[in-house]
Amino acid sequence: MSVPFSDYQESAEFLRGRLNGFEPEILLILGSGLGFLGDHVERPIYVPYGEIPHFKTSSAPGHAGRFVFGALRGRRVAVMQGRMHCYEGYSMEEAGYAVRVLRLLGADKLILTNAAGAVNEDFAPGDLMLITDHIKLFGFGPLQGPNLDEFGVRFPDATKLYSPRLQALARDKAKALGLTLQEGVYMFFPGPQYETPAEIRAARALGADAVGMSTAPEAIVAGHCGYETLGVTLLANMAAGVLPKPLSGEEVIAMAEAAAPRFSLLLLNCLADM
Repeated sequence: MSVPFSDYQESAEFLRGRLNGFEPEILLILGSGLGFLGDHVERPIYVPYGEIPHFKTSSAPGHAGRFVFGALRGRRVAVMQGRMHCYEGYSMEEAGYAVRVLRLLGADKLILTNAAGAVNEDFAPGDLMLITDHIKLFGFGPLQGPNLDEFGVRFPDATKLYSPRLQALARDKAKALGLTLQEGVYMFFPGPQYETPAEIRAARALGADAVGMSTAPEAIVAGHCGYETLGVTLLANMAAGVLPKPLSGEEVIAMAEAAAPRFSLLLLNCLADM
């Protein structure tokens, strides 16, 4: 069942009441183990997801499940420490719900991050990857059902879901900082089980460089309602079958913690010039 526009309005009105006139311009969605960036926010206003009308909660490991509103590098930000996933039982529209709510609050730029498995064998665990595009082949997307004209058109173009301008900015910042920034296509899998080796071979044949269980729902919703989006992946492990060892969630969290300084450095420097 589609979410009515009135639910988005009620969520936004609740947040306006908590923010005392603060209006975010950039939304950051932080993936598994990457919520540390929210700890850098100046003059923070914390709002747990569970307090917001119609909002879903995040149960995934490494997700604090709250907003942090405030300033980062001089920009007014809304930081999501954790996101909603379809494998938690949410629809794709529910997984992208927060993106629309923050659009009603004035945000028009989005930074999407995630921890994912590397399909491209030229990449290594710990690498950062600029998302240039994504593949989503599973079921319907977050725009299924009656179109909400208040957000966008019925048939939105998806050619540039990931902003070429922001990609160029990330490349320039990485080069100036001496950071290695891989580039590639992210492929969405619903999870929560990790992909099979055969699925990874199929993903590679389709042109995917990394696989994960998030990001595509938010990116599609963001494109529909007019955000400019930057996507950056932490390659937390090699995907199934690339190395002769099983995958684990603990490995993902540990790699995210190890990559924290480089990840923060890149995103904070991008923020300043978005």
